[in-house]
Amino acid sequence: MLPVVNTHVHVPPNFSAFATPADVVAAAAREGVRAVGFSNFFDLEVYPLIGGLARDQGILPLYGLEFITVAQDLEARGVLVNDPANPGRLYLTGKGIDPTRPRSARAARIAAQIRVDNDRRAEQMVARVAAHFAGAGFATGLVAADVVAAVAGRAGVPAAWVSLQERHIARAFQEALFTLDPAERARVLAAAYGRPSGVAPDDIVGLQAELRSRLLKAGTPGFVPDPRLSFEDAYAYIVDMGGIPCYPIVADGIDPLSPFETPPAALAEELLRRGIHATELIPNRNRGAVADEFVRELRAAGLIVMGGTEHNTLDPIPLDPSYADGELSEPTRQAFYEATCVVAAHADRVGQGEAGFVDATGAPTGGVTALIAAGDRLIRQSPNGN
Repeated sequence: MLPVVNTHVHVPPNFSAFATPADVVAAAAREGVRAVGFSNFFDLEVYPLIGGLARDQGILPLYGLEFITVAQDLEARGVLVNDPANPGRLYLTGKGIDPTRPRSARAARIAAQIRVDNDRRAEQMVARVAAHFAGAGFATGLVAADVVAAVAGRAGVPAAWVSLQERHIARAFQEALFTLDPAERARVLAAAYGRPSGVAPDDIVGLQAELRSRLLKAGTPGFVPDPRLSFEDAYAYIVDMGGIPCYPIVADGIDPLSPFETPPAALAEELLRRGIHATELIPNRNRGAVADEFVRELRAAGLIVMGGTEHNTLDPIPLDPSYADGELSEPTRQAFYEATCVVAAHADRVGQGEAGFVDATGAPTGGVTALIAAGDRLIRQSPNGN
């Protein structure tokens, strides 16, 4: 029987279904997960802490990065990639990075600029949404520093580790709105939206999603454009951190399917042309038949395919990935496991100064079968040595 693995989980202080880093590890231990890939946007300072907690529980920690990038050639042609609304915007992840690795001058520059730009955007968004609610008769008084403090307090981490996301902001205003009685809350929301809220009065997760879509997205009162991080810079940062550039597939998580992603064989060709040899699915947003087709076609083209759950809403879903319509098929579960083995072996070998799945330029090195075998040993043995 294959061990349970998951290569994409957001952990506090990133927006997460879990309150604290310890909660993530406790859930993984309870559910029998043997390897977890932590995949945060900006706040990597938590990785040594959560990695130590994971190892103490016999769980192999894997570390990742996530970026929202702009592929300028695709933007110029109006191509929708793995963002359903913004042409040229391409989500990119990095797998198997070393969070303790000294950053090159290039990586340090990119990381610093990402953090500054994101924090500036978050401050502006909080201010705009607060002003909009004040105009609707509800003075929240919220500023970005308040939201940061709340996130840090819940997670039990220093405020300096926190870099706000849209979901943090939506949660802060949802919590402020829940200080009102339901009738007054409905009145304020109707005034802020220009139409009534569409979620049930006690639906916390639903209201957070609605606030985000109606007040934080393009064309809404709180929207501030994402910083323009180039695909090339994000790719360079990933390989400088010893990682594997990886493309997150949205597949039928949107309707219609992305023209960039279909058919899967064409996606594989496009990714390989851009130097990407690893992909991942978040299968809980996909139908099994669709996910299986992507896995089959991408593997046939020589890419590895891994799977995760994100856990980037407050919904308490299991850490063992599954489809939107049922359990993973055996071929897909096998593919996800083998890809996780590759990531584990890559991180281990690069940490020892050896060649991993890709080299320092992102080019594949070969020897996938040996990497799978090495990663399997790492996952099945207890990382704490017991």
